Amino acid sequence: MAVSRRSVEVELPVAADPDRARLQQLGYKQELKRGLSALANFAFSFSIISVLAGVTTTYNTGLRYGGPASMTLGWIVVASFNGCVALSMAEICSAYPTSGGLYYWSAQLAGKEWAPFASWVTGWFNIVGQWACTTSVDFSLAQFIQVIILLSTGGANGGGYLASKYVVLAIYSAILIIHGLINSLPIHWLSWFGQFGAFWNVAAIAKERATMEFIFTHCNTDNSVGISNKVYMLAVGLLTSQYSVLGYDTSAHMSEETKNAEWSGPMGIVTSVALSSIIGWVYLVALTSVVTNIPDLLDPSNAAGGNAIAQALYNTFHMRFGSGVGGIVCLAIMAVAIFLCGTASVTSNSRMGYAFSRDGAMPLSHLWYRVNKQEVPFNVVWLSVSVAFVMALTSLGSQVAFQAMVSITTLGMYIAYALPIFFRVTTARKTFVPGPFHLGKYGVVVGWIGVIWVALVTVLFCLPVAYPVAVENFNYTPVAVGGVLLLSVAAWVLHARFWFQGPVTNVDT
Repeated sequence: MAVSRRSVEVELPVAADPDRARLQQLGYKQELKRGLSALANFAFSFSIISVLAGVTTTYNTGLRYGGPASMTLGWIVVASFNGCVALSMAEICSAYPTSGGLYYWSAQLAGKEWAPFASWVTGWFNIVGQWACTTSVDFSLAQFIQVIILLSTGGANGGGYLASKYVVLAIYSAILIIHGLINSLPIHWLSWFGQFGAFWNVAAIAKERATMEFIFTHCNTDNSVGISNKVYMLAVGLLTSQYSVLGYDTSAHMSEETKNAEWSGPMGIVTSVALSSIIGWVYLVALTSVVTNIPDLLDPSNAAGGNAIAQALYNTFHMRFGSGVGGIVCLAIMAVAIFLCGTASVTSNSRMGYAFSRDGAMPLSHLWYRVNKQEVPFNVVWLSVSVAFVMALTSLGSQVAFQAMVSITTLGMYIAYALPIFFRVTTARKTFVPGPFHLGKYGVVVGWIGVIWVALVTVLFCLPVAYPVAVENFNYTPVAVGGVLLLSVAAWVLHARFWFQGPVTNVDT
């Protein structure tokens, strides 16, 4: 099924292929099939960001902490600062268009002495964050499907079918398997799913509008979590916006499969973030237009079992047409968007795993660093699916433990985003050589804004989310993120520092 990493095919001379020539300058042979256009590269990032998926799965959190004001105003704030992160990443991506992405960038920018350690920590934050991303997206989809089934069979108050945690896990497993099969397809088929995901996220946006007063001024204080300070609630509520615009490093991880990667990769990052930010805000406005009674929407005893979006849409259609079927149809459209987001997540994760294994950083790297006859990293695709399944097993023991597992999605990945940017504005401030896409004299300023923003949200999302603090409501985010840091550093000190030298070239440059 797998072929040797050193197998070759009939190719154009390196000089006649600028992408392959640039990749060789960076130290790698062209082993993945370079069949993606700039549009397809953008589509993968746009699909994995998927504001329909991000907003839908975290809307309860935003509604509980601060309500409409924390989401709509917060979205504008978060979008502005995330834009700085994206611009800085795009500039670095243009200089180093490789599948390794973030960890390769850190190695190039941290300086010779710190390069191996910087690359190691960045890489592990990135790949663990991506595993957690696949877990959170696909498990949220399984729960969302459970809500759709519940409403379709009469609702929680009408004898509807409420799936057990084991059934939800079975649904989740089926979703993962399908995503694994899709990602085992040749790249031209996979490209189609990415572009379809981008189309679906645009086409499914609702068109209803809310009143300006409710959207921008209403702050929910009836949240049952013991927090009354509005500023504190608004800060915690930023999680919805921050989580919803995540995963745009996919454009970097797909760069070795993208034509004109030095330009197409960074443009994929910038355009996907910009478009997602605009569409996400419109989507939030549309959702908020059907929010009337926040405590009722968050009540676990309502027809949708406490899922605010599902309950709001169901109520709206039932009041207007005497049936909630239209609301269920809307939920199905959202479910498709979440599914396509999960597909793109596995794609990005597998390319990151392929590159990390190519440089020997993964256990059993020789097994994961292989491509099949269709030039697809088949083994690492199924590794990504398998790890995501194991992560979700924590949901059987405790929902709190599962939330701790997936909390590293947002912070883990944003820390990985910030590290190479930090090195670009510090150790490499005077030595960084930009590619075709660059920020000129504003590169350092924009980079520092991005780094400071990530540091700020890291602190915010580690704050307690309920008072008094108890086992049932303890915020395990600092434990989860700190665990990744501790384990990666410990592995470095005890083992990896003796052999890991950062990205390993496989050509004579």
